[in-house]
Amino acid sequence: LLLQVAFKMYLGVTPSVSCSSAGGNEFSLILDKNPLVDFVEELPAERASLCYCNLLCGVIRGALEMVHLAAEVTFLQDRLKGDAVTEIGITFLRKAEDRKHKR
Repeated sequence: LLLQVAFKMYLGVTPSVSCSSAGGNEFSLILDKNPLVDFVEELPAERASLCYCNLLCGVIRGALEMVHLAAEVTFLQDRLKGDAVTEIGITFLRKAEDRKHKR
């Protein structure tokens, strides 16, 4: 999967992919180790709602938009919040249209 190769190239980790819908428009990326967490110690109590790693969601969403795929990308679990793994949920909002280009 191209997504796994991109994560390995840029972050040095390979996520596992879990399909969560029968329609094939939703899946999760599960990171056992999140390298961005290494740069954050502990979030202060007044900043507990801050999603530090939300940067990854923006990068994934932007990359999908570059290939004309609209998607909603959200954090489902975050190691900084005490979860065992980092899980990013991706939901495609519409199917890619097959277009034939005239030359």
